[in-house]
Amino acid sequence: MFSKTQPADLAVFGGAPLFDTIRSISNLVQPDVEQFLSYSRTFFDARQYTDYGPVEQQLEKRLAEFHHVEHCVSFAGGFWGLVLAMKCLALPGKTEVVMPSLTYRRLADIVAWAGLVPHFCEVDPLKLAITAETAAPCINENTALILGVHPIVNCCDVEGLEALSAQTGIPLLFDAVESVYETYRGRKVGSAGKAECFSMQSSKLFNAFEGGYVTTHDAALAARLRVMRDFGLREDGTLDPIGIDAKQNEMHAAMALAAIDDVEDQVLRNRDRYRAYQRLVPTVPDMRLLTFDETERCGYKNIVVELLDGWPVKRAHVLSILHAEHMLSRPYYSPALHQKRVDYPTVAGDLSATEVLAERFLMLPCGHFVDESDIEAIIALLGFIHAHAAEINQRFSS
Repeated sequence: MFSKTQPADLAVFGGAPLFDTIRSISNLVQPDVEQFLSYSRTFFDARQYTDYGPVEQQLEKRLAEFHHVEHCVSFAGGFWGLVLAMKCLALPGKTEVVMPSLTYRRLADIVAWAGLVPHFCEVDPLKLAITAETAAPCINENTALILGVHPIVNCCDVEGLEALSAQTGIPLLFDAVESVYETYRGRKVGSAGKAECFSMQSSKLFNAFEGGYVTTHDAALAARLRVMRDFGLREDGTLDPIGIDAKQNEMHAAMALAAIDDVEDQVLRNRDRYRAYQRLVPTVPDMRLLTFDETERCGYKNIVVELLDGWPVKRAHVLSILHAEHMLSRPYYSPALHQKRVDYPTVAGDLSATEVLAERFLMLPCGHFVDESDIEAIIALLGFIHAHAAEINQRFSS
């Protein structure tokens, strides 16, 4: 229960923290242990713990069915799914990847790992996502690939980007890490563009401890990805020019299958937490909840709020307060990727709109270890910050 009465009670100024343990912004759902052990007995009895064993094969089949696609290829991590898909799809002799700057803090690094050059584009200010209109001005004679990235809330402009890809002949790859459960105009995420890439890291809906996968309708692409993740060794004994050991092991695949079994209940639990935020955020002045488009399927996995023009405390100070209260809150994709110092080449034009957006949003605690009473306390704290802004700002400035 929230009991702070004056700014001196805030933990950042010496008071007791609101929570005894960390409240995270990550999902962190642990599937039923008996389900996990049941799947694990399959590979244990078969004495095959890796190298595309029976559980990994079952996982790929389940994921292909879940996303309504012909093929799914799993990897040791989402990183390698993205890198190898880029290596397969990038146009030969071209180097630039058109992608948003307001996105995952390591996505440009992944593009560089693939030997390509990030070319940053603006995002739609309402969807916070790449669109055909924001991507088109960045396309030139050196464009190798369009990377459509779904934002944390809802989906990006799938049909517009597919039309742009068809018009220009530039392949389209989706980073769908945050949208595993969603639909776009009734169509399951996973079947768009040339391929879509997903993560199964522990913070995601499908928790495999660690892992990732790529979905596609392209049989040739799926076959090459399988070769590349297995040292590049083809069935005839020859080697693909690119190969690495990026196979997912059987234990991680068993964990992922247990997570898939739980996903519908997990989404309902996420929805309950979202409903609490939906009810309570409007009680805080100058703050807006990014709402899910409930005409589509939603995973309700993350909570993002916007600090509006009237919000009276710097976002950096708000984050300092939340962290001291044991809330692992983060700014939403800030700084933007084009604002970071990196040791590889990038291309960026005027991204002033992205720079403004990168200062306005933050992510609030959610997931398995957050309940409705926690959310009530979090919202009470945010309202307290707004109400005592003058003294809080004075304390930070001194």
